[in-house]
Amino acid sequence: MPLLALAMALFGATAVVVGPTGSARASLSASYQGEFLSYLAVDLVVGLIVATCARRASIVAVAGSLIVQLLVISGFSHGDNLTVNVVIALLATAAACMGGLLSRERREHALALRSQEVAEAVIAERLRIARELHDMVAHSIGIIAIQAGAASQVIRTRPTEAGEALRAIEVTSRETLSGLRRTLVALRQADPGAAASGNGAALAPSPGLADLDRLVAATADAGVRVDVRRSGEERALPADVDLSAFRIVQEALTNVVRHAGTGRCRVLIDYGDEEVSVEIVDDGRGANGNGADHGLGLGLGLGLVGMRERVALLYGDFSAGPRPEGGFRVTARLPLPEPAGVPVEAR
Repeated sequence: MPLLALAMALFGATAVVVGPTGSARASLSASYQGEFLSYLAVDLVVGLIVATCARRASIVAVAGSLIVQLLVISGFSHGDNLTVNVVIALLATAAACMGGLLSRERREHALALRSQEVAEAVIAERLRIARELHDMVAHSIGIIAIQAGAASQVIRTRPTEAGEALRAIEVTSRETLSGLRRTLVALRQADPGAAASGNGAALAPSPGLADLDRLVAATADAGVRVDVRRSGEERALPADVDLSAFRIVQEALTNVVRHAGTGRCRVLIDYGDEEVSVEIVDDGRGANGNGADHGLGLGLGLGLVGMRERVALLYGDFSAGPRPEGGFRVTARLPLPEPAGVPVEAR
């Protein structure tokens, strides 16, 4: 309640000036030094209001403070002291306003830079998803081309094998189109360096949860033991869902290694009928008091931005934050738009 605080400060400072001690000093034609010191608290509150409140509230605070101070000065100063005291009051108020404006501009500039960093992180993550989607689609189209070539060769002599090839083409094309439909609708940015990158690994399969053991081994080599637990019917997932789940776990484990300050963490994967959920939990330092996390999410860091963007592109749910018992938790739920595929052997 800054305006109430200003009113109380003005009342207190004015009481000091017009009280018996202040009146005695004024009657002896003393300088304004004592009265000015009593209004220093008022000027500090004015500066705080200018720095943190809306423009209208700031104007009201500055005008009200000046009016009260000038009225008191005109009542207790005469001659040259009146001019000096008015100049001191104006300079003190101007200094408080300039300090408040400077603080406001620095804060707004920091917020603008932060918003720009987040926007750039979202664009970078979308470009990364677009490149991975290109790899996934190129891999699927390669399979379709091979199967189509095989079917055209044996369609007259071995129609059974040709039919199997055509069914494989149908399954692969449906999965690819489903992934494109869910992902490309949300991608609006173009990668200016994609054409010049000359990526030679376009036909390489994208990673997924099947590669989690390799990721766990690499994390263990970095000094963090990962306890992986799976529930539900483990099975093949749509390529885009599988890739996003893997990338979320990968980013979270990377942040544990770099920032959590712990030697272990836990990864939970739940294969549901309509969604797959991943949860990464550590018992590290979690979040400190200044808003910067040392755990999975890095607080306002950009790791969370990429995870959240991946989940949003698949219309899922994402949450991250410190745990009450200590440490940090990242949770992502990715919906499955259609039956995920045939069961695979559980590990």
